[in-house]
Amino acid sequence: MILSRAFATLMMMAALANSALAGDYGDLKIYSTTNSFDDVKADVEDAIINRGFVIDYHGFIGNMLKRTAQDVGSTKALYKDAEFYQFCSASMSRKTMEADARNIAYCPYVIVVYEQAAKPGTVHVSYRPPAIVGSDVSKAALVTIDKLLDEIAREATQ
Repeated sequence: MILSRAFATLMMMAALANSALAGDYGDLKIYSTTNSFDDVKADVEDAIINRGFVIDYHGFIGNMLKRTAQDVGSTKALYKDAEFYQFCSASMSRKTMEADARNIAYCPYVIVVYEQAAKPGTVHVSYRPPAIVGSDVSKAALVTIDKLLDEIAREATQ
């Protein structure tokens, strides 16, 4: 029994070494990994698509910031790379909005992948969890969305 607990602890530590919750930062959830940026963003794409969702938009935040830095009088490099993926679930969003029309603000879902210029070698996957508010039906629907986003972020950083 002691050996099986020790093995389980070692397995858990090994999993956390490559995929760690960097922590909640206010209203953000952030996971980190030492995997390459290209691998992590591919894993995010796969995690979204393999669940049957369509990526509505793929944005290049890092490129925009590099391109506009001089225009706003900045020379500071913020990110080595930074991109985001926007997608939605018709069924989950419908349930959420039928529970409370104000929940429209939680759609679309956005997952961000970035590597800071000042801290290369660590890639972060982040999202804004929805506030769990409203009626019990609304709260349940919003918890489902949060779980989905969390699964995608965790999967991409393992």
